[in-house]
Amino acid sequence: MFLTKNFSLAEFTRSQTASRLGIDNTPPIAAQDNLRNLAIYILQPLRDAVGPIRINSGYRCPALNAAIHGSKFSQHMTGNASDIDVPGMEPIDVAQKCIDLGLPFDQLIHEFRSWVHVSYDTERDRRAVLTAELVEGKTQYTNGLA
Repeated sequence: MFLTKNFSLAEFTRSQTASRLGIDNTPPIAAQDNLRNLAIYILQPLRDAVGPIRINSGYRCPALNAAIHGSKFSQHMTGNASDIDVPGMEPIDVAQKCIDLGLPFDQLIHEFRSWVHVSYDTERDRRAVLTAELVEGKTQYTNGLA
């Protein structure tokens, strides 16, 4: 099932961890609706501007989120978030492009200099821009892109 002209539901639910552990990562209808909104309002406009986007982590059912030690409040579990990268672009440049395009993200996080976490939520519009880095083995968030 395609959510937009370039993004399929399967891209958001694919997980090596879920496959290895036998976890059914099928999103409920509400999460599918959230994924569709994320694709329509954030990812498709970004793809139209920069080219193909790789979804590294999209929807995570609670069992999968627990298996990877994700936050118990992760927006991935509701279908509101995705971790992405763009082949040939540095993650910080991808994050900056989201800002420059005026995309209506809820959170935009440049994570560990390796990928971009982006979320869209019809009920929240924090417009939070953060950088996540490991400091002494713990994730530390700072405001802005670094």
